[in-house]
Amino acid sequence: MNSTAELLDRVIADLDSVLSDDALAGLCDTERVTVLVAAGAAFRRVEAVVVETVATGEMGGFSHAAGCRGENELLQRTVLVDARGAARVGKVIDRVRRDVSLVSGERLPARWPELRTALLDGVVGVDGFLAATGPIERVWERLTVDQRLAADVALAGCARGHGLEIDLDPDTDPALDPDVPGPSPTTEDLRALAEDLASMFDPDGEEPKDDDAKRRRGITIGRLKDGVHAIRGYLTPDVAAQFQLIMDALLNPKGDGPPVPGVFFTPSGGTDSGADAGAHGFAEAFGADAESDDGADADADTDARTGGDAGEDPFNSDERSVLDDRTAAQKRHDALAAALAIAARHKDMPTLGGASPVLVVTVDVKDLAHGTVFRVGVGAGGAAGNGGWATIAGSGAHVPVSVAAQAACSGVIQRVLFDEGRIIGITTTDRVFTVHQRRAIIARDKECLIPGCHVPASWCEIHHVTEHAQGGPTHTDNGVPLCWWHHRSLGMSAWEIRMNEGLPQVRGPEWWDPAQHWRTPKLSLPADLRPTSLARTG
Repeated sequence: MNSTAELLDRVIADLDSVLSDDALAGLCDTERVTVLVAAGAAFRRVEAVVVETVATGEMGGFSHAAGCRGENELLQRTVLVDARGAARVGKVIDRVRRDVSLVSGERLPARWPELRTALLDGVVGVDGFLAATGPIERVWERLTVDQRLAADVALAGCARGHGLEIDLDPDTDPALDPDVPGPSPTTEDLRALAEDLASMFDPDGEEPKDDDAKRRRGITIGRLKDGVHAIRGYLTPDVAAQFQLIMDALLNPKGDGPPVPGVFFTPSGGTDSGADAGAHGFAEAFGADAESDDGADADADTDARTGGDAGEDPFNSDERSVLDDRTAAQKRHDALAAALAIAARHKDMPTLGGASPVLVVTVDVKDLAHGTVFRVGVGAGGAAGNGGWATIAGSGAHVPVSVAAQAACSGVIQRVLFDEGRIIGITTTDRVFTVHQRRAIIARDKECLIPGCHVPASWCEIHHVTEHAQGGPTHTDNGVPLCWWHHRSLGMSAWEIRMNEGLPQVRGPEWWDPAQHWRTPKLSLPADLRPTSLARTG
């Protein structure tokens, strides 16, 4: 038995002693958190042992010598994971493997050298490694060597707790020591930073994606099978986000829930069906006459527009789809988009946060100022290359400013403008946060303010940082989103919240941040202060 195997046997024996005699059952809550932190560190190092063991072996030959068809089967049989788990480990192996130089016989650098070191140090595990490298791998071929190296350094630094948050109050709090790591990021934090880096290094990649999304959009309703119709297709980000908002409103546990389909009694004593009532509501919203007999009025209106029996109008007919080149699936998608917009502001729609579901599109004030496509009157063919980008809340998608302009014209969208990360133009002294204040705070913070809690801000309650009873104003500079549980348990937990010049900051328990610094969550930071700046080159 070699020394490496003996060391691992010793580790296994130590873990057996931890699990024996119900040793864990007698721990207090503080000790349990400490055990979880230590177990996580051990777990990540075990993953690193698995990855490095296979990565340093001869590609292909090692698996075949063990009697397996490949690395995937070898991992399934030795580590006892399923095929999907083995494939995930295999991706990490490919990205940290160091090939041997045919000239010198020395091992060459890995594809991700800094993240490989972080993996071996137990800073990041398999899931974190894939979350950090995945977005960059998708644009790998369009990046320069310097950009790839910069991404590797920035993501590895983030994994070690450097640059996750920025202390914006050096006068009242000591400056962060660059040699002392901050709180460890979650897998979602690493993925978010990688997405930001990919967008920064490949800014021209977003516009072709938007064009491709327009082509791919579409909805197909399948044939009736077992009493139901299957629906398949792709939604553009703005339509998907609006649809999600409507679903949130209907499924909000604080409301009455969605209307129950079927027959119900009207106040006058008559009966009506849910389907008929819904058809009446939508027909009313679209301006059609739901009371017309057999659709005669609607048919007459259609004939008047298209020529009908009175003769075909060559300027208004488009039988060969020259003027309107949308496919049937795309037309159904656009019809759904119109229906969702009408449904969102319909009087019978359940409320979300005190009002009908409202899609929020955020545009940086600088992008708005330079976004020429945002002006009224610019045609659909206007270029969006220099117009900046807007962000659709609830989707996270970056879309051209022209999409924000289109959304704003519908009358259903409220624009929230930012200046250096701070909400501008909204003031109130009411005790309860208004609908407009809620939307602005949601657009700023995007999710529950407590780090690692990714409950969407639209599901959260708005918390007065300085309590109203203590003179705290009901203002966006004094409100932050907290999920129900973190809001309820804030006074009993070790989490603290304060506002610093309009930006929220948190200080967590010692196990999360031994340095006990005030930190601004990344999603609440101005764009130019976010960790992507760590990876800028030249």
